[in-house]
Amino acid sequence: MFDTLLERSAAGEALDRMTAAAREENAAGARRLEAIADLYEIRAPGDDTERLNWVIDGYAGLGAEVAVGLGISRSRADAQLKLAIALRDRLPAVATVYLSGEVDYRLICTVITRTDLVDDPARLAVVDRAVAAEILGWVRLSGPAQEQRIDEVIARADPVGVRTPTPARDKRRVDIEPLPCGLADIWARVDATAAAALDALLDTMADGVCADDPRTKDQRRSDAILAIGMGTALACLCGSDACPAADPGRPATASRLVIHVIASPATVAGDPHAPGYLPGYGLLPADQVATLAPTAMIREVQIPPDAAEPGYRPGTALAEFVRTRDLTCRFPGCAIRAEYCDIDHTVPWPAGPTHPSNLKCLCRFHHLLKTFHDGWTDTQYPDGTVEWRTPTGEVHTTRPEGAHWFPHLATPTGVPAVAPVGQPNPLRALKMPRRTRSRAEEHTQRVAEERGINRERINRHDAERRLLAWQLEDHLYEVAALDEEPIPF
Repeated sequence: MFDTLLERSAAGEALDRMTAAAREENAAGARRLEAIADLYEIRAPGDDTERLNWVIDGYAGLGAEVAVGLGISRSRADAQLKLAIALRDRLPAVATVYLSGEVDYRLICTVITRTDLVDDPARLAVVDRAVAAEILGWVRLSGPAQEQRIDEVIARADPVGVRTPTPARDKRRVDIEPLPCGLADIWARVDATAAAALDALLDTMADGVCADDPRTKDQRRSDAILAIGMGTALACLCGSDACPAADPGRPATASRLVIHVIASPATVAGDPHAPGYLPGYGLLPADQVATLAPTAMIREVQIPPDAAEPGYRPGTALAEFVRTRDLTCRFPGCAIRAEYCDIDHTVPWPAGPTHPSNLKCLCRFHHLLKTFHDGWTDTQYPDGTVEWRTPTGEVHTTRPEGAHWFPHLATPTGVPAVAPVGQPNPLRALKMPRRTRSRAEEHTQRVAEERGINRERINRHDAERRLLAWQLEDHLYEVAALDEEPIPF
């Protein structure tokens, strides 16, 4: 009896700690967004680059600063910045409830998303107060049920501001997710006709090999994806030279598809303990590299000499080394693949030479951020390491991803001779790419378009309802008139 009471007491204490920790976690999330909003207030109001429609404006620079400070991607940082601004400027009453720790981040995101179309400040204030008063009762509801409660509150104040589901066909997409062991998942939402055509094509290709092929039909259908991309037939793996399906023939469109695989000489030679690397996907088992090697074009990536090249653009060999060494954008937390990046001079050319120790990969956004947004500075070392200093003076270090997998790529390439850097060109801002519309204009246009669709839907529904009422009224009148006629005997 006594032991049972002690066990219940311990369990109750554990539950109390669990719920208290959850509240603290929620409140900490609210304080994080509050701090982001404070940083926005410090950085944004005096910035006029939004008015000038710069691609890299104060808002973009702030998003990069948040991403580096929190150690998250730029897209996640932008999302948190939007949430922080919405709570500060649009939903202060909801923000106060969030700070109490009684509401979680997921529900707050749902509230902000669902109220985005309410564009009248007076109606938004009504919605904010009503949601804040009722939101604690929605915590345990499912996601769809929470959306319904929020939409009900919005509908009472602003029916046109209720968000409607996106048409299913507008959600068409293809996602490819890397997996371990050189595999990847492909998930797609396509038109039914496209799915039927692809399904039939995969079946036809899978059935085009002989009965001695060792693969299952599911495996053959999977392998057919690469054959489709290469523009070839699916080759049979029975091992017989006499099999008519063993040789798929010359690829009709092989030149349209190029896959870059990085491998050491040991991997190419067949060492099973030396995996290769497929950019964007990760390690590739040695047996897969060995399968590709006989038909692949193999080029050696050499460590470049300690010498600067003339001109601004690096030669083919130097550019290939930089992209292989880096593999991704070198800005902290950015994982955009090197093949989609610019090759940046750390010390701007011509003061900084086109030298391997002065070149790195930067995606277009972070290249523009470094070039045009004051406060970001970078220092590059001969082994490819880059140190970034933020506008607030924090230092973040990035090391080349390729050198992690293949340490030989981190061989120091010498210290380039750097000419003295003069004063910044005051006219450099004239070269900043500009958007056709400001962020505020883009948001206003999107809200207006979605509200217009909602208004048209509501008007159409009201017209149908009035027509139904008139038809019902006419029917009742006819029945009443019929009842008034004398009944003949």
